Amino acid sequence: MAIESATFSSLDQKLISIDEILYARPHMPLATTRGRGWGGVTVDVHRAYPGVAEGYAGLDHHMIHYCSSGSAKLTQVRGGSTHSSVIKAGHSLIMPAGYPSCWEGDATPSARLRVPISLVASAAEQLGERAVPQVELRNVFETFDPVIGRLVQTFLAEMELDSHPCQVLIVDALSTAIAAHLIRRYNIFGVIESDRGRSLGRLEMARLTAFVEDNLHRSISLDELAAQVNVSRFHFCRIFKQSTGSTAFSFVEQCRIRRAQVLIVETNLSLAEVSLMTGFADQSHFTRRFHFHAGCTPAAFAREQGRRRPGRRQPPGD
Repeated sequence: MAIESATFSSLDQKLISIDEILYARPHMPLATTRGRGWGGVTVDVHRAYPGVAEGYAGLDHHMIHYCSSGSAKLTQVRGGSTHSSVIKAGHSLIMPAGYPSCWEGDATPSARLRVPISLVASAAEQLGERAVPQVELRNVFETFDPVIGRLVQTFLAEMELDSHPCQVLIVDALSTAIAAHLIRRYNIFGVIESDRGRSLGRLEMARLTAFVEDNLHRSISLDELAAQVNVSRFHFCRIFKQSTGSTAFSFVEQCRIRRAQVLIVETNLSLAEVSLMTGFADQSHFTRRFHFHAGCTPAAFAREQGRRRPGRRQPPGD
């Protein structure tokens, strides 16, 4: 199919959904976040495809195409414009929802982030009309954006891990960051700085801490944390960092480690039991994160406290 022969009208073509695009294309991804129960952004990982000649109706979502390695010449047609260039590792293409597209040439190995328009719209809404009066993302044929690169690499790293209780919070944060970055850098109408004076008070931090400590045995999402202080998760991320100097993810993990230290000192539970009770997926993950925060392994910490847990008993009060 010659690229010139593929033309679409966004008015008479049904938009393709995140689920439908998986079967609308001739190639299935090598890896995907589909089926993992993650919310927010969907990530599909693809190998290199030589000799691409494809055309599609517009998507009902925004798409970020990130070149993960290699280089190849690719011609793209969108929005009445044609763009030919060599796409290299670290380059991104940004295709807003509703744009019919044509592709011809060679496609490099890529990660394709599919961002629901509702996610971006919600982020803009929570920032407020004064900050984001209108959202319309730019059509970007090629850009080098280190922020997108770092976020994509973090997504890919999580995809290589087994599911763990912190993953929901991490993925929520990554999806929020992607939406916020698209608004900040690629919104045609820009972003107006809003009042940054809001901070979390002592009672709000106490409420957050109590909620986290009561739920350390399971995954805790950004939505749940934000609900404790009656703000959106988008607003919560900013004011939490502004108020505490750390991220919500780091705060939750520190609470898990503190609880683990108490259990190690005050009970004879095995380290495997401690890891499960404090919301870590397995003992290996627990050991890595404990060492990161405490500077030693859980076993070394137990020895330093003079505890050798030969038997098992439940924590006091259970």
